[in-house]
Amino acid sequence: MADTVKERAEATRLPVRVPLHREPLGVLGTLLAGRRNVLELIPEAATRLPILSGRTGRRWHMVVEPEAIRQILRDRVQDYPKSLVTKLILEPAIGDSLFVAEGAHWMWQRRAAAPVFSHRHVAALGPVMTAAAERAAGRLAAASGPVDLFEAMVAATFEVISDVTLGGDGPAFDRAAVHQAIEEYIAGSARISLLDVLGLPRWVPRPGRIMGATRITQMKRMADAAIQARRAAGARAVPDLLDLLMAGADPETGRQMSTAELRDNLLTFIVAGHETTALTLAWALYLCGFDPEAQARARAEAQAVLQGRAATAADVPALPYTRALIEETLRLYPPAAFLSRTAQAPDRLCGHEVRPGDTVILPIYALHRHHALWEAPDSFRPERFLGARPERFTWLPFGDGPRICIGANFAVQEAVIILASLLARFRFDSIPGRNPRPVMILTLRPEGGVWLKVSPV
Repeated sequence: MADTVKERAEATRLPVRVPLHREPLGVLGTLLAGRRNVLELIPEAATRLPILSGRTGRRWHMVVEPEAIRQILRDRVQDYPKSLVTKLILEPAIGDSLFVAEGAHWMWQRRAAAPVFSHRHVAALGPVMTAAAERAAGRLAAASGPVDLFEAMVAATFEVISDVTLGGDGPAFDRAAVHQAIEEYIAGSARISLLDVLGLPRWVPRPGRIMGATRITQMKRMADAAIQARRAAGARAVPDLLDLLMAGADPETGRQMSTAELRDNLLTFIVAGHETTALTLAWALYLCGFDPEAQARARAEAQAVLQGRAATAADVPALPYTRALIEETLRLYPPAAFLSRTAQAPDRLCGHEVRPGDTVILPIYALHRHHALWEAPDSFRPERFLGARPERFTWLPFGDGPRICIGANFAVQEAVIILASLLARFRFDSIPGRNPRPVMILTLRPEGGVWLKVSPV
């Protein structure tokens, strides 16, 4: 009976979601939706069917069936490189780095960078995350009135990534300038162009991205200066991510990264390493305000483990419900909620013919809310991540296959440390009429911020 009552309550009150379209969009509708909110390109049918195919300028296939996704991300990954649109958006900022590169160039960079994110190194970076959690708690304690938790989490995670990446280097690395450059680049250059929708080749200029490229010039110069300064000064006694990257080498060839390659990968980790975790934490706190019972359960766990102090990396295994809350947040609001690939060879997916040049879309947002894969898919239920893990290729906040996110363990550890530290000290209450709106430009962001009432406990 209790479960039935809860299910009825959930049916009438669900956390915010994107209104997926029910009618074909056409070229103009696709352009408008893509510029307004990429997730509005997803039809509601994608949460119920295994695949959808169509043509908007070029042929496309939207794949939401786990075995077909396995084929794309693992079994035939070489036949499905990142799409032209993805590269057009990201290459001006992060070059041909680990996130964008393909083939042999990607492989050697992955082998060189893999030790940087080993369990040993990630655990060793825990004190930086704990210190950032302490500072975030201090700022919340000093705040008055409603607080935008998205901005607060961006500040906390940017402190972490700048400290673990560059050891907090001062004059050569202006945190505020780099952060502003990232925000301006995403706002101005990470939207779909009409030329993208029509499938025009990459050599045709996209005016918005040409103008946006000037915003990151200063950021690249600062990264280059930080690399040169570190070469002159030598590695630190406790190596940070830059030291580890500079020391890294392809174990097969011994090749090390050039200054340009170091810079592009450094900027990749800075952009991805703070943006995605800040979003996860902001959405998690929104959900805590939405569901006071889940918040109270996570708080009780955190207080029992932490006993008044901030969380550390050693505490993470003792915080299973906090981690489950993070993982359910990543299901409902995955930062990388919409992936696209370009087919390079003939294939068949769910019985549909795939031709070279076709765009293959992985709508992670729809996968995570698919009615055939998840019970009550739009409901917030952290307990679904306690005990048995979801079937592989049904939950993909970090991707999968050989290109799975190299920093996944880093991100989860940081999110659990910061969330547990804050929940142990504060209560977060929603504010009527101030719900965030999920909007994806480059990542799935809470438009309008995550405004909550914050009270000490």
